[in-house]
Amino acid sequence: MQQMKNAGRAAPGSLNTIKTDFCNMAYSWFATRLHALGSVAALSLTALATMPSSAAHAASITLYNAQHEQVVNLLAKDFEKQSGISVKVRNGEGPALAAQIVAEGAASPADVYFTENSPELMLLEEKGLLAKVGETTLGAVPARFNSPSGAWVAVTARESVLAYNTTKLQASQLPASLFDLAKPEWKGKLGIAPSDADFLPLVSAVLALKGEQQTLVWLKGLKANSQIFDDDEGVIAAVNRGAVATGLINNYYWSRLHAEIGDAKTRSAIYHFGHGDAGALVNVSGAAVLKSAHNADGAQKFLAYLVGERAQQLMANSHVMFEYPLHAGVAPDPILKPFAELTPPTLTIQQLGDDSQAGKLLRQAGLL
Repeated sequence: MQQMKNAGRAAPGSLNTIKTDFCNMAYSWFATRLHALGSVAALSLTALATMPSSAAHAASITLYNAQHEQVVNLLAKDFEKQSGISVKVRNGEGPALAAQIVAEGAASPADVYFTENSPELMLLEEKGLLAKVGETTLGAVPARFNSPSGAWVAVTARESVLAYNTTKLQASQLPASLFDLAKPEWKGKLGIAPSDADFLPLVSAVLALKGEQQTLVWLKGLKANSQIFDDDEGVIAAVNRGAVATGLINNYYWSRLHAEIGDAKTRSAIYHFGHGDAGALVNVSGAAVLKSAHNADGAQKFLAYLVGERAQQLMANSHVMFEYPLHAGVAPDPILKPFAELTPPTLTIQQLGDDSQAGKLLRQAGLL
């Protein structure tokens, strides 16, 4: 299991540290801004002290990365060969890196921010920290997935799903809607990871569709019914071994587990909510250039590379990422359900927002 986790999102530092930064950014941003500033001050000063010369800047970019580390290392090396621009990668959790960028401000050494979920990008967009992305780059993927103001570009997409243990349940026994999981009949049968960054957009989707009061009732129902895990890797592992019957995850967690353990040891499957249900949410990973970028031209070239056919094909063929490429004509890994067959709720990037309200409701429900 640890090998699979390392192949996915990098998580430097302790889990408690990541969760603290996570809360600073997403759950109670305004109340904890000073704490975030203090917690990263030393990092900012170190970055300034070691900042390379202007000549070196022209030949390199610094990437704050919250996407799959193994795949991003592959992309960075390929980009270096294609462009002659070196990529210095700093890995971390998306909300923690976003909080660090806000705290560093104009002194941030980052040129590019690449993350798993749109809300972190929306936060930085709202703070006015992102540069406009080139029109050609934005045009490489469907416009509905991009920043509403052109401040960041979508790179890949993924779907929220319900994983289930195939020895405990059949697909016909699974609920028609995400909201059914808060009903008493699912008590003790569900696993969730409310402190995982991927859970927040799902809450934001429910909030946009149902409003604050109904979302809070739903969350309290989940709390009563669920076993709580630190992350989605823990959820899918528990579902697969039968410790819990079902679990809410993003689709790629199941695919990565299956790739690691093979058919013989896979005792789980994924279930797709339908008919525009909130549980079928499709969210996007995206990348942005900071206004304070030291090599803005190189950073824009990296974004153009990420949404180009070459990089999108590398991601689709990685057998690690298991997300949907957004460049037209690039097919996803065949283990994924065809993208055209997904039936997500009709929500815009703006409606999902920056996750701040979702975080507050999670705390009110006692899930954080």
